[in-house]
Amino acid sequence: MKTTLSRLLSVALLAACAHTAFAADTEPAAATVDKLAAARAQIAAQSWRGAIEELKKVNDPTSADWNNLMGYSHRKAKVPDYDAAERYYDEALRIDPQHRGALEYSGELYLMKGDLPKAESRLAVLDKACRLGCSEYTDLKKAIAAYKANGNKYVAAN
Repeated sequence: MKTTLSRLLSVALLAACAHTAFAADTEPAAATVDKLAAARAQIAAQSWRGAIEELKKVNDPTSADWNNLMGYSHRKAKVPDYDAAERYYDEALRIDPQHRGALEYSGELYLMKGDLPKAESRLAVLDKACRLGCSEYTDLKKAIAAYKANGNKYVAAN
């Protein structure tokens, strides 16, 4: 009886700690199924056509993440479609104006298109969205610095 009670208390304590650990997350991974996992795997493998096909299967245009990944895949494709990428990034930002991925990637897209003011505008929004700093802000800031150092020409990140 004492052992069972002790185990129950341990389980309750672990559950409370686990809940606390995810309190800051808006969507804890343990509690949800990532419907974009197959597309993310294609992106990790740099299979841009495969990623686009997986995203089409999911078909969730109301998701900022879905739009961001669709924009990213179109931008990175062997034959990039910058107009499509821009439309998807813009939709992601319409849904979630502080979507850090879409802000960074659209800023990089603007550099690719030679539009430094728009890239710097995205960086300014990221600066506010990342109150304590974030990798998206740092990456876009580096991309802008490289662009300027290269005579206002886009430099692909390593």
